[in-house]
Amino acid sequence: MRSDGWYLTEDVEDFLVRAGVFLRSRPAWHTTMLTTVEKLRIGGADARGAEAAVFGWLERGGEVRAVLYRRSPAGLLGLTADFTRDEADVLAARLAGLGHPLPGVSGDHDTATAFAEAWERHTGATAVFRQPLHLYRLGTLTPPEPVPEGRVRVAGEQDLEQVVRWCHEFAATVDEVLPDSWADTRFADKHFSFWETPDGTPVSMAAMTSLIGGMVRVDPVYTPAHLRGRGYAGAVTVAVSRAALAAGAKEVVLYTDPANPTSNALYKRVGYVLLADWAVYDLSAPRR
Repeated sequence: MRSDGWYLTEDVEDFLVRAGVFLRSRPAWHTTMLTTVEKLRIGGADARGAEAAVFGWLERGGEVRAVLYRRSPAGLLGLTADFTRDEADVLAARLAGLGHPLPGVSGDHDTATAFAEAWERHTGATAVFRQPLHLYRLGTLTPPEPVPEGRVRVAGEQDLEQVVRWCHEFAATVDEVLPDSWADTRFADKHFSFWETPDGTPVSMAAMTSLIGGMVRVDPVYTPAHLRGRGYAGAVTVAVSRAALAAGAKEVVLYTDPANPTSNALYKRVGYVLLADWAVYDLSAPRR
């Protein structure tokens, strides 16, 4: 379905045929969309919310210039960068006219803001800025000095209980509510590693996504509060980043909370460079 350059589909395979090359052209910028769409593609109709997913792309001069997805009626609208305010306005009008519910929008700061403002104009809804994020991309990996005593260990099935517990603790620190079922969380398909002390005690944890489009995203990184300040997070982040590179990643990325100066400084020290400011807006229900 087309409207002034925007095409919409509910078929993930059709979407990837049309827009897959574009998605992979900027894998660092498109990290979340790449991993989410791949999860829906692999899961098919069994993936959570897949039957209600909506995908779209913007064509200009016969080429795809931007894409969007909404995983489920309760999910955020994800947008890529580099379309104009007028094109954001056309998209908002189109989605509003089709009656698509949009509880929120996520994207680079300027794009998400332009769409949120357009959604307000066309629906009477209220857009509330919920969360700023930084998107970092790995430059030259630089192990911290000194490296704390211990070693990295890839988590196995026997570690699932600890992984689940620490993911719930991590989520609590960022005001994220996880689904009741571990399989439905955004962490269930990630690859976890621990930093262990010499006696084998896990003291920090990091995970990475599977390689897709030459990109791996590090998420989450977590150290329990009573173990922080000892270099464990830096050590496990470097170890997981090195594993991503060894797996063939050309781009290794991660998100951070701009309000946490400690984590931002840490990632810069080990070689991550700020790529973009990200934004998440909550969108109230349209006025009837």
